[in-house]
Amino acid sequence: MRALLDTNIIIHRETSSIVNDNIGVLFYWLDKLNFQKYVHPITLQELQKHTDEKVVKTMEVKLQSYHLMKVTAPLHNVVSKVCDHIDITDNDKNDTTLLNEVYSKRVDCLITEDKKIHIKAKELGVSDFVFYIEKFIEKVVNENPELVDYKTLSVKKEYFGKIDLQSTFFNSFRGDYEGFDDWFNQKSEEIAYICSYEDAINSFLFLKKEGKDEDYSDITPTLPPKERLKVGTFKVTANGFKLGERFLKIIFDNAKVQKVEEIYITIFDKRDEQRRLIELMEEWGFKLWGKKQTSTGIENVYVRPFEKPADKKNPRLTFPFLSNDGSVFIVPIYPEYHTELFPDSILQTESPHDFVESLPHRNAIRKVYISHSYEKNLNTGDLILFYRTGGYYKSVVTTIGIVENLIEPSSLEELKFICRKRTALTEKQLAEYWNRYEQRKPFVVNFLYAYSLPNPFKVNLKRLIELKVLTSKDDAPRGFQKISWDSFVKIYKEAYRR
Repeated sequence: MRALLDTNIIIHRETSSIVNDNIGVLFYWLDKLNFQKYVHPITLQELQKHTDEKVVKTMEVKLQSYHLMKVTAPLHNVVSKVCDHIDITDNDKNDTTLLNEVYSKRVDCLITEDKKIHIKAKELGVSDFVFYIEKFIEKVVNENPELVDYKTLSVKKEYFGKIDLQSTFFNSFRGDYEGFDDWFNQKSEEIAYICSYEDAINSFLFLKKEGKDEDYSDITPTLPPKERLKVGTFKVTANGFKLGERFLKIIFDNAKVQKVEEIYITIFDKRDEQRRLIELMEEWGFKLWGKKQTSTGIENVYVRPFEKPADKKNPRLTFPFLSNDGSVFIVPIYPEYHTELFPDSILQTESPHDFVESLPHRNAIRKVYISHSYEKNLNTGDLILFYRTGGYYKSVVTTIGIVENLIEPSSLEELKFICRKRTALTEKQLAEYWNRYEQRKPFVVNFLYAYSLPNPFKVNLKRLIELKVLTSKDDAPRGFQKISWDSFVKIYKEAYRR
């Protein structure tokens, strides 16, 4: 496989200071999977324009470890037609030259952090072969799970005082915030959420509850008095594992427990990792509110309301609130898949050490359920109750999901593509699902993992019959089984009853 690396990737890799924390992970996978790392002559020309001669000579030496393309593709007329109206500067034209190698199939993929290249790739229909660093890592992690040591990757709570402040992970915070080390040490007995991979911190989250008397005079426009959850310090660098979504669920869970009206985050827009984090927050309902002046620059302030009503048409924007405008379904899930998919819904009879939040499908909020059910009339915003099978006493309702959409794949490959990183099923098991019934292929429900019910043993099959949600043992759900809103309320109240 031939991977063409954009100039920004080479600079990230070969400069003395770490610009992108994921660059090492990218090159680990390129080497692990025996990718040939190609550099275009255009990149060499761009690097030679650097004003520091020592840097130029150093880069020329380091480039000897790459494959310099000896023959380049002539500009395809389709590429020229699509990109001519977009390209303004010489750099834009150079970027199109790189993209042309992908379009002409001279290389298998292009890895770049340049947004404009990704826009042009989409217009040319080759976006599946043009990757951000993060997306490339996600792809190869998903395709090569046997090469990942997942057991060393988990999210946990830790006291500030027990966290290695000297880790290079915190260097970016030191650059952004004056006196960061002093602030960190003062928090020694407070709790943060961290994730480590191979003994190195790669993700960090600190949350702070703020009351209506909080001073927001340094924010313009100022925030009105409200009960808020501040996302005080947030950084995720371990990509390919859906940790961003896992940490977002932690944020939303804390907001729910602390009964706040709003969540906000202040964040710089200096580096790629910060921009990706902003994009993730916006996807889940955070909107730019204003600016905050600091001693080292101006931060953006993003705010997310945390109140009803739920947005049925786009449930991510108001997650985890539930809409009562749609339908409710109860659906079975086998024990061997249950806690793999819903780590927060672990039962008292299971060991949490067997289900650390490490695999991508465990971390994700957005998940998939594959079914052959005759009932397919599920719509965006509908609710799903997951029923862990086990018999009259051990079958229990544990989890609430919110439907995003339903997809009917046309091939096994499409099924695999839709389900990657969001299901506990292996590719072999997906193939078995696909081939189970000749005339009735499976469909996929994309849903959001919203709530783990606190007392699932209170709503076993026996109790569901007593509550008249189900009529008998024979009425236990086998596919998507529609129930009334009143039945949903009964289950919900029972699961929260002490």
